Amino acid sequence: MRNPPALDVENLHAWYGESHVLHGLSLTVGEGETVALIGRNGVGKSTLMRSIVGILPTRKGSIRVWGADAIATKPHRIAQLGLGYVPEERGIYASLTVYENLVLPLVLSDRGMSTDEIFELFPNLKERRASLGGQLSGGEQQMLAIARILYAGARLMLLDEPTEGLAPVIVQKIGEVIQILKKKGISILIAEQNLHFAGRIADRFYLINEGRVTAALDRDEFLASRERVEVSVGV
Repeated sequence: MRNPPALDVENLHAWYGESHVLHGLSLTVGEGETVALIGRNGVGKSTLMRSIVGILPTRKGSIRVWGADAIATKPHRIAQLGLGYVPEERGIYASLTVYENLVLPLVLSDRGMSTDEIFELFPNLKERRASLGGQLSGGEQQMLAIARILYAGARLMLLDEPTEGLAPVIVQKIGEVIQILKKKGISILIAEQNLHFAGRIADRFYLINEGRVTAALDRDEFLASRERVEVSVGV
């Protein structure tokens, strides 16, 4: 019997108040697969991620995480399914040290990485382990945000614009980390406007516009139609 996909979203609608933001959106992320959401700001990428983790209360449709129904599940219960979310603002604690930020979340399962594994993956964080979160560069904060959910046992990661505003050397490092995590079987859904970065790390691509999927492309299709993608999504 085949394992269920890490994430299966079908006919998802979501609202902010009376504003209908997602319109029947469907997508899947397989085990060990990296999938990119491509689109300009304001088209629904972040709303989709908030809907998946249960932050957005008004939604209907189907969301399944590793086969479990998540649409009517509280956010902390969704996290216990092995889902980790890094929002665009990263969500680290500025007044706590790197090490304190890392170990503060409850370990949700025995799948969580050890601190030694985390520091091997992110040597910069090991060097800065006694530094406050607010003293880190933007790239170091992004690494710490990813490290926290790995420590907590995430096997499905949602990363919202992880490379925005970061130096090219840090973007490259994050790409290398994603490739390592893929080899470990971790599934990743990433919202991204950097098409060069997305093209290097993703297996499949969903183009998003006005809360709808306008195209679903495999890697070869994406690379072959790069210019058309740039025009269609306006990035």
